Amino acid sequence: MRPLSVIIPTLDESDNIAGVIGSIPGVDEVLVIDSFSQDDTALKAESLGARVLQRQYTGPADQKNWAIPQARNEWILILDADERVTPSLRAEIDQLLSQAEIPYDGFWIGRQNYFMGQKINYSGWQGDAVIRLIRRDVCRYNDKQVHEEIETAGVRIHRLENKMEHYTFKNASHFLDKMRRYGAWSAEDYLAKTPKVGYFQLFWKPFFRFFKHYILKKGFLDGRVGLIISAIMAWGVFLRYLYMIELRNKV
Repeated sequence: MRPLSVIIPTLDESDNIAGVIGSIPGVDEVLVIDSFSQDDTALKAESLGARVLQRQYTGPADQKNWAIPQARNEWILILDADERVTPSLRAEIDQLLSQAEIPYDGFWIGRQNYFMGQKINYSGWQGDAVIRLIRRDVCRYNDKQVHEEIETAGVRIHRLENKMEHYTFKNASHFLDKMRRYGAWSAEDYLAKTPKVGYFQLFWKPFFRFFKHYILKKGFLDGRVGLIISAIMAWGVFLRYLYMIELRNKV
């Protein structure tokens, strides 16, 4: 079987690092790219057998693109600290890496999301998937600050059948801080594509985001948590344009 490298970008993930590393026992290499955590993330990772490299964080795509060539193996699995590889997904990856020839360069992996301790089946998250199993010398991320993804032009991509688990919620403060960061980064991504910010961007686009998650994507079937997710997603859109106004006022 081909050896596998696992890359885990981190920043103050002391609560998560043992869980994510523990979900991938026996891999050839675990490479933690730490953005100078103020907690004991790096020490914990090293104690669990990971190789830790520290680098200043400028954005998710840049951090991952820097990390990919640092891996010593051709095949890489990229995980966030709040993700977990299930036994069925691990078995599928091992079977794939045991094949004589792999006719693809990257693989989509679905994510089963959990929020506030609840499994989310709707709310627009039911189709969540990311390209995370990649061939090192072929795949790189685009330059987006939010929802960065592997560039697929000219790259052979397939999909794995099994999902990883994604525990995106630690507590309300942590998740809202995350949404604020995403709002600021998203403003940078959309700045050149948005000539002006008016009532349409500040009211109607957040309203439609709520409507999309709660009604069209059946967030109401996730109960109270579905309502919370839909409201926070709408708030994230509002923040994008608020930060965009701030960016333009600085010029």
